[in-house]
Amino acid sequence: MTSANNLFARHALLPQGWASNVRLHWDAYGDLTEIELDASAHAYEKQQHFVLPGMVNLHSHSFQRALAGMTETAGEGPDSFWTWRDLMYRTALNISPEQMQVIAAQLYVECLRHGYTSVCEFHYLHRAQDGNFYTDMTETARRVIAGARASGIGITMLPVLYSYADFGKQALRTDQRRFVTNAEQILQMLSLLENARDGQTEVGVAPHSLRAADTQQIRELVAALPADRPVHIHIAEQQREVGACLQSTGKRPVELLFDTQQVDRRWCLVHATHLSKSELRAIAASGAVAGICTTTEGNLGDGFFDLPDYIAAGGRFGIGSDSHVSQSPIEELRWLEYGQRLRTQQRNVANLAGRRRVGDFLWQEALAGGAQASGRKLGKLQIGSRADILVLDDQHPNLYGVAVEDVLNTWIFTGNDNLVRDVRVGGQLMVENGRHVNQATIAGSYLSAMTALRKLPK
Repeated sequence: MTSANNLFARHALLPQGWASNVRLHWDAYGDLTEIELDASAHAYEKQQHFVLPGMVNLHSHSFQRALAGMTETAGEGPDSFWTWRDLMYRTALNISPEQMQVIAAQLYVECLRHGYTSVCEFHYLHRAQDGNFYTDMTETARRVIAGARASGIGITMLPVLYSYADFGKQALRTDQRRFVTNAEQILQMLSLLENARDGQTEVGVAPHSLRAADTQQIRELVAALPADRPVHIHIAEQQREVGACLQSTGKRPVELLFDTQQVDRRWCLVHATHLSKSELRAIAASGAVAGICTTTEGNLGDGFFDLPDYIAAGGRFGIGSDSHVSQSPIEELRWLEYGQRLRTQQRNVANLAGRRRVGDFLWQEALAGGAQASGRKLGKLQIGSRADILVLDDQHPNLYGVAVEDVLNTWIFTGNDNLVRDVRVGGQLMVENGRHVNQATIAGSYLSAMTALRKLPK
């Protein structure tokens, strides 16, 4: 006998690989409770053809969805990450908590429709426009969590420690006044957000960067954090950042981090674009996750992560959409691989002995790294994990007659159509036939918010 809490898959991507005739069961809390292998479909049971775990988006600044396409006009001089950052700050100063919630909900709908079922939100817009805290200092974090709940996506909320403008404890700029926090305030936020934690929501911390938080602050914050909570940090994204760190401390950013912190599996090092060979090996050996955000790194001109050597060293990685110029895990993974091909002038870079299918390697490694970085039981169709499930459109021409072992390669490296048909998060159907269940309502609210924001002076 079947119920609403199960799904039959002709082909399901399990931890050990693709399996045929699988029935997945989950409980009322959204956790997988049984995996039937070699099952027989019932006559009245809908059969899905290609079923796999949803992807984790391990790095997001949701409010930056409002900037998409608005920063692509060249200035009088050379443009860079730093000129983009000035434009981003102007947007950050004007967004209200209500608009943050609406923008987050719209972004997360888009992420769900393309195959992300969970997000790690690196959240630093804590204060009001005048630089003071709201009555509830977690007001904006709760607004973003509310946006996640409206969309149905799972979330790891990461309140950001942001105390300085640059190395050497330089004072924050006036246009950074909404970001200001110290370690004690972040711990207060964690305590206040404790009641938000549930099967769909986790709470960790994020020292913004070694530019914005000093090493003593970071040690104190991490020491006070429950041992199972994730810690995320921006690191070595730009060459200018590396140079400033060397000038101020005599060490490169990752070198400084490892010399002053106990970096382990709970850490996610976001970007890590500019690494020495010893830094790369240190990250891999620590068990931390490298958070690679290819479309944002390309959009901002950051550079290429050294993926081949990192894979060879046994490093773990995941993907994030960061500034949200794209909401597609397929685009992140495709350009992660293509960037390496352009850099090395080789093909089929992301692989290991015994794992030569590049699409499979990328998807499964990003699943594992993203799940680890989220601090949640994600990324696997196995008992105890969340029932975060994608169903691909087997009626799309790209998948006509494709053998199951070629599905991921075909999906990632063929065409630009979205092949995600249905999405379940914690067992709940959030996307059906490519459309989110609340798509029209959320899009309407987003239109109103963006209309108001775009009327503001530039």
